[in-house]
Order: sequence, then C-alpha cells, then structure tokens
Amino acid sequence: MSTRNGAAIAIAALALVLYVSVASSDEKPAMAQADMVAPEGAAIGTVTFEQTPSGVLINVDVTDLPPGPHGIHLHEFGACTPDFSAAGGHINPDGVAHGLRHPDGPDQGDLPLLFVHADGSARAEFYHTRISVEGGSDNPVLLDQDGSSVIIHDKPDDHFTQPIGGAGGRIACGIIKGHVSG
Repeated sequence: MSTRNGAAIAIAALALVLYVSVASSDEKPAMAQADMVAPEGAAIGTVTFEQTPSGVLINVDVTDLPPGPHGIHLHEFGACTPDFSAAGGHINPDGVAHGLRHPDGPDQGDLPLLFVHADGSARAEFYHTRISVEGGSDNPVLLDQDGSSVIIHDKPDDHFTQPIGGAGGRIACGIIKGHVSG
C-alpha cells in the first residue's frame, strides 16, 4: 500500500470517527414535563426534567403561589385528580426516611426548597442523582407504568421530620409526561 493510500484511509477513518461523535451528540436527551395546576385547575407553570449522563436536571417555572419557601417533592403516581392526594406519597421504593438532612434518608422524592418571590413567581434549577427520566440506571424511573407527579406544598420542608418535613398541604400538582423538546 502506498503512503498516499495509507493517508487517504487514515483521513477516511478520522472522518468516520468525527461523524459518529457528532451524530451521537445530536441525540436528544430523554425529556419530561409536568404542567402545574392549582387546586381549582388553573395552569400555573411547568417543571421540566432532562436526563443527563449522571442524573436529572429539573427546571421549575411557576407563578401564582404564596411568597416564601415551599416544599417541593416528586410523588409516586401520575395523578392529580380528583384531588392532589391522588399523587400518593413520595417516590421511595427503598422505604427510606424522608429528608435531605435525615441520616436514614433521603427518599427519591425529596428536593431542596422552592423559594417564591413576592409577586408569586418562582424559577429554580435542581440536579437530582437518585431518579431517571426513562431508565437506563438503577434509579426509579419518572415515566414508569403508573407515572409520577410533582407536588408543591404550602409550607417549607424541614428536610427531617417524618413523613413530609412539616411541608403541609398540597397547593400545586403536575403529572410528569414525556415530551420532545424543540
């Protein structure tokens, strides 16, 4: 084989590697979204979920909530009707204690507090390593057969007290559903 042919083969191989790398990076990550509603059914915003290589990036964008800190959790069922109790308890297949501060926790539904501004709006970004959007890890899957929900509570979560850290009633709910982002 001539040097010229060897160079052509090397260039072709490099081009193939680059093509495969670019094609792989064009794959869209698994995505999901919860359209949040108030108890009377009014739309108040969204929570999106993006699968990353080692966890899930969660973005919250909501309005019309009471100002101050609020507990926000991932719940075991994809249901918000007939009332928000239909969402069940936290995602917690291992039956561990509730709370980011609890030595026997946290469960997979636990998230940091959501802080709502004086105008009733809140935007937050959380990173969660104990769940997955569609699978591919040992973590519980948000888009499983019975689905999952996001619940916002009327009080802050102390991240320790059982069962829900004193977070109080459920003031917003959203069923997590898969979608393709554009």
